[in-house]
Order: sequence, then C-alpha cells, then structure tokens
Amino acid sequence: MPIDEFIINIYLMVEQYYKIVVTKPLRSAGYAPKLSDPEVICMEMVGEFLHLDQDKQIWQYFTQHWQDWFPAIGSYPNFAKHCANLWQVKQQIQDKVSELEGRDNIHFMDGFPIPVCHYGRAYRHKNYQDLAAFSYCAAKQERYYGFEGHLLVNLSGMIKGFTFAPANVDERAVAPEITTHIHGLLGADKGYISPSLTSYYDAQGVDLQTPLRANMKEDRPKPVVRRLMKARRIVETVIGQLSERFNIQKVRARDL
Repeated sequence: MPIDEFIINIYLMVEQYYKIVVTKPLRSAGYAPKLSDPEVICMEMVGEFLHLDQDKQIWQYFTQHWQDWFPAIGSYPNFAKHCANLWQVKQQIQDKVSELEGRDNIHFMDGFPIPVCHYGRAYRHKNYQDLAAFSYCAAKQERYYGFEGHLLVNLSGMIKGFTFAPANVDERAVAPEITTHIHGLLGADKGYISPSLTSYYDAQGVDLQTPLRANMKEDRPKPVVRRLMKARRIVETVIGQLSERFNIQKVRARDL
C-alpha cells in the first residue's frame, strides 16, 4: 500500500474510534489546539510503523514530507506535549479496538524483559531506583535490570492486554491483571504453572493450559499438546514484532 493511502486509512480509523471514546470535550478552558487530536494520534501511529519511535523523529518526518496534509503541525515542543496529553485517549482507543474487533475465545500470554539500562551500569543507575529490579531472562540467558512486560494476545495476534511490573515480580502474580475480560482457552508457558492460578481461572471460566515440567505427569494427548505449543508461538511472534519494529524493549523515558 502506498504511504499516502496508508496515512489516509490510519487517519480514518483513528477518527472513527476517537468519536466513540471521546464523548465530551477534553479541554474545559483555553483555545483548542490547531492540530486536531485524531491528526496527532494518526501521526504517531504512522511514525511508529515507520520505525520512528521518538516524538522528535515523527515531528521532523511529517514537517519535512507531509506539511501540506498537516499544515497546523506547529512547533516540536507543542507537538510533544500534545502527544503526551493524549495518553488516556490512546489507551481507550486501544481498548475499544480490542473490544470490537478482537472477539475470540482463545488467548495466549507471555512476559518479556524491558531493561532500563545496560547491566553494567545498573548499580549506579539513578532512574527508577525504587521501581526497577534485577532478574534473569531465560530466553537470552542473561541477567538484566528493569521491568518485565506482560502481554496477552488472541489467536490472530491482536493485543488484548498489556502491563509491566518490576522484573522480580512473579509473572503468575501479574497474569490476572491482563486477563480480566477473557473466557475460553488461555495458553501460556511453564512459568505460569500454579495450582492457585489454575483454580482462579477455573472460577473465571478460563481454561489455563501450559506445557508441563519434566517431573509432571502428562495426561493430555500428544497431538493436542503439540498443537497448543505451535499456536502459542503467536505471542512470541508479537513480542518479536513489538521489539524489532517498535523498540518496546528500549526505554528512553526517565520516569513513569
């Protein structure tokens, strides 16, 4: 798809959902910004898709290439503030898209590391001192300092839930936070094995399925287990896309 058609499609989608989630004026006083809220969110989405994950990069790109389409883009500081002030609207749009477009009864969840600095600088790192923590990433076989992201997707790969916690927080303790509105099958890895968590999901009408450890007896048919594990790779694929295209594991912020 040509980039101009892509921008138009993104803008129309954003405008549609913006009208659904914003039912009353966001600003009670002062002048309305010349650059509309849907325009700002559209620019952010397009910029992120193009690997531009900093506000300044996005502002420069649209100033240089799409000034005719966004003539009220204004200065960079105002653009950055506008982006930051819309965080709740963007979250509500994500929730509404997930609610209307991602209805499914098969989901998968997993965690991934979000380092806030190189491990060698962790002991003298000043940001997030009371929040970040040390942990070990089994996939990369290395220790890191920071947070752990927790992701829930459906069978098509749509993100249905996301949060993050200090890296040393057990992912089983965080799982209920991102799975409050689902039902049906929930696939996860061995790190989520827990009788109490299974009982919790049973009461919620959710069937938690994980691979078993070597010392546990497997009663499920092998073809079923293989099919489950193959389908569970979708959450790993989404995490890879978020990391490689959207740099979700690269923290540039200095505070929450």
